[in-house]
Amino acid sequence: MDNKLYVGNLPYSMRDDDLQQQFAQFGSVNSAKVMVDRDTGRSKGFGFVEMGSRDEAQAAIRGLNGQSFENRALVVNEARPREERPAGGFGGGGRGGFGGGGRRY
Repeated sequence: MDNKLYVGNLPYSMRDDDLQQQFAQFGSVNSAKVMVDRDTGRSKGFGFVEMGSRDEAQAAIRGLNGQSFENRALVVNEARPREERPAGGFGGGGRGGFGGGGRRY
């Protein structure tokens, strides 16, 4: 995974093709994906690029990290493996909404 890069602080107007073009100057780009909110379709401001080789990925990091693009300083570094998250999303155990205490007469 050494040639997969995280790209942050992207302008919200940036699309996959724009991202690919920015990185193509440093070598072959296997994939470029801007992450979007599935409900709104709006960019989340970050994405991932997979370069053809580790050397090309390192050149892209050196060439683009901190560079201004549409008045935003890009953050480019090696992507980390995705962390496992617990299923459910709310965390914690569930206690029922009704307290015990027996019947009242």
